[in-house]
Amino acid sequence: MAKQDFVKIGFHKISSDLDFLMECFQEVLFELGENDVASALPWTQQKNRKRKGLSSRLYQAYSITFQLLNMIEENAAAQMRRQRSDRNPNVPEPGLWLDYFNQLQKQKISENEISKILPHICIEPVLTAHPTEAKRATVLRQHRELYILMVERENKMWTKNELSSNREKIKAVLERIWRTGEISSRKPDIQHEQKAILHHLRDVFPHALKALDTSLLQAWEKKGFSPKNLNEPSAFPNVRFGTWVGGDRDGHPFVTPDVTEKTLEELRTQALLIIYRELNPLPRKLALSTDFYPCPEPLTKALKRHSRLLPELSSTQQQYHSKEPFRQFSNLILDRLPIDFGENHDQYLKFKEHSLAYHSPKELLSDLNILRESLLEVGARRLAQIEIDPIIRIVETFGFHLASLDIRQNSAFHDLAISQILSSAKIPDGRLYPEWPYEKKLSFLLKELKSPRPFLPPNTPMEDEASRVLGCYRVLTKHVKQYGTEGLGCLIVSMTRDVTDLLAIYLFARETGLATFKNKQLICPLPVVPLFETIRDLKQSSLIMDQLLSIPAIKASLKAQAKKTSTPKMLNQHIMVGYSDSNKDGGIITSQWSLHQAQLKLTKLVKKHGLSFTFFHGRGGTISRGAGPTHRFLEALPSGCLTNGKIRLTEQGESIAQKYTNFITTTYNLELLLAGTAATTLRHKNAHAEEQEEHQVAELLANWSENVYREFLNTKGFIDFYRSATPIDVLEQSRIGSRPARRTGAKSLADLRAIPWVFSWNQSRFYLTGWFGTGSALEKLRSEKPDLFILLQRRIQKWAFTRYVLSNIDTSMHSADMQIAYHYAQLTKDPAICKKFYNAIKQEWLRTEYMINLLFGGNSLEQRRPRLHKTLHLRQEPLSILHREQIQLLKDWRSTKSSTQKSKLLTDLLISVNAIASGLRTTG
Repeated sequence: MAKQDFVKIGFHKISSDLDFLMECFQEVLFELGENDVASALPWTQQKNRKRKGLSSRLYQAYSITFQLLNMIEENAAAQMRRQRSDRNPNVPEPGLWLDYFNQLQKQKISENEISKILPHICIEPVLTAHPTEAKRATVLRQHRELYILMVERENKMWTKNELSSNREKIKAVLERIWRTGEISSRKPDIQHEQKAILHHLRDVFPHALKALDTSLLQAWEKKGFSPKNLNEPSAFPNVRFGTWVGGDRDGHPFVTPDVTEKTLEELRTQALLIIYRELNPLPRKLALSTDFYPCPEPLTKALKRHSRLLPELSSTQQQYHSKEPFRQFSNLILDRLPIDFGENHDQYLKFKEHSLAYHSPKELLSDLNILRESLLEVGARRLAQIEIDPIIRIVETFGFHLASLDIRQNSAFHDLAISQILSSAKIPDGRLYPEWPYEKKLSFLLKELKSPRPFLPPNTPMEDEASRVLGCYRVLTKHVKQYGTEGLGCLIVSMTRDVTDLLAIYLFARETGLATFKNKQLICPLPVVPLFETIRDLKQSSLIMDQLLSIPAIKASLKAQAKKTSTPKMLNQHIMVGYSDSNKDGGIITSQWSLHQAQLKLTKLVKKHGLSFTFFHGRGGTISRGAGPTHRFLEALPSGCLTNGKIRLTEQGESIAQKYTNFITTTYNLELLLAGTAATTLRHKNAHAEEQEEHQVAELLANWSENVYREFLNTKGFIDFYRSATPIDVLEQSRIGSRPARRTGAKSLADLRAIPWVFSWNQSRFYLTGWFGTGSALEKLRSEKPDLFILLQRRIQKWAFTRYVLSNIDTSMHSADMQIAYHYAQLTKDPAICKKFYNAIKQEWLRTEYMINLLFGGNSLEQRRPRLHKTLHLRQEPLSILHREQIQLLKDWRSTKSSTQKSKLLTDLLISVNAIASGLRTTG
């Protein structure tokens, strides 16, 4: 079946499912007496739709309908992938294992090379709680239930009565969603954010992990590769998870040392719960009788060892299961878990403190491998693969810690903390530390890091910043002493400006006992990670890292950290690159090119310092902040930067719900990341230099687009236009994250945070941050460097970086709506400012549309990208209604003097923000 046929089938399914769900929702509303709302729903057969003066209840209804459409599209995409796989088994899905096996084979990369690299692959999605998820956690749970009910309808075996029952359940969920409400009555706290993160880590990812391994194995066999190469759990690629919730204190005063300590404990508890759930059925599944085989020697030895450790339990096991050694040993393993659970298996009773409990997952894995080896010895390979291997994979992935908790704080905050520490220690000029010149800071820190002596006794009272920083590091020290470094991620310095920002972390580690001295060298057990995010810092990143890695104490710490890994001789430095502030600084092309160049330059340092880099990509949920198709993102990475097979990426806010809420979608997105990382690693190991012509084009486009972008933002009156023509003032009042609102009433570009900056432009349909400057840059390339422009046209599908960036810009540019944006612009009180800025935006948008269409062959969006065209077209009419009403609400809210009326209007505005965000499928 041809590709276009599947597209048509998918579109038909979307229309059919949309009709069904809208019919159900409309019935619910009529039954509840919401006749006006029911009659005004989009995508229904009702003719008398209310077009003006939308009530808050109708906003809520629109928001729900958009969310239903999003769910329908997600399910349709999943079902179409399944159909394509079933009907065209030899045509692989782009970005998944079989697709990459085919690509690698064409590149003369052998099965043996692929199988050797797989165990070294490690992806680590890091879940964050940036305030970009506008939907309530309660509503998200209802959506998960609704999705499952919709998937159930895919079963063709249901009877009419069963389908009718399913329909009633769907209506019940829709009624709950309607009655729940769309916005939080108060800002969520960290505990609420943790619950959402824990749901994914505990209830979604473990199931997806099993499906991922199965998917790899099936693709491997379909390709004709030998199954023997994937016979062991250790032969598979690795998945790990990280989290920032409870550890990210950058601009977040509510993340206290106590919060971090409780977070680490909760993560440990939930990890052990997952393992307990996996192990609990095992004794019943392994009731193999020795009437049919002798007890294998490894198992006999293990039972004897455990009889000495746990004599009472071993005696009981012998009494009741004397001929079932596998069952005996499984029960002994269960009893050695370091936690007791209640009957419901979802709440722990207490941590076990006796010395016989497993101290680390390595001890548990050792016993699980004895079980596995013994099953293989009696010829029960199938049982080993089905019953034991998945548990081994779960333990390897989640350990006793579930996810690594990163600690992040801003470099300026650290400067204040050091000034307070030095002031308390009576260091001359210590209070002025933030103002010290770079050379003085560097000399001071290098000298101090040679001394084991802390500045202050442990219980010295400190001012706020110092108290917070040192309190956090004492929590980390306590955790390391109790459990080791497992469960602790990176110590990340936001806005890393120079080497001293990183050396400060070693000072805090020394001050709190986290770092120790060995062979007269300071050893920090945790990775100290720079976050390069502004254009300036990205350009200096290679110089900063070169200076840092030339310091003996840094290499000593990296060696100590490497000894605790599976590759003790390979030193590894983590480096985080940020996509948000770089975009705000210079626009999308400049941001992406600066990130690309920074990684290329950093990669060149690898050989000089004899180590490897693991890049940590701080990607947001929108194209402006680094989002884009996962496989295209990986393919566009700079040549040679992924040779060690390890990559970390943030998953922020709404992206978590969109990518990882439902099982099928979760498995698909993780496979994209896992397979893409493996293939990219192999390509980078055999990498050739990138084409100079592509670099030349990218450099010119980046410089020219940045000039246009910055000139526009620096134009007199810009801030007045921005604050009037977007709902930024509403977003500053929103309740979509535990992080407190800051920089309210921004009066300069420096005051604007990246998330609301993008969110506000998207809400008002300018989408400016995702395309502005591109048209002018491409036009200039065409006029001044026509040969390069023609080359770009010819090579656009071959040049991975430019294809990725420009196709994302294509998406952003077409998501904008200049007609709707015009009405937002009219909110500007000064007509001259309105005209000047709107006209500039409109002209640049027209220029960008023309140049992008020219670049990609001159075809219309409908011809080039039918799915994107379909999704935009479906939303156009109802979104236009919502935008028109939001604009009127903005006028009324900004002009009213009544506090009561202002509060009522703000609630309606926040609901409208949710509704539009649901329609656009994006916030910030």
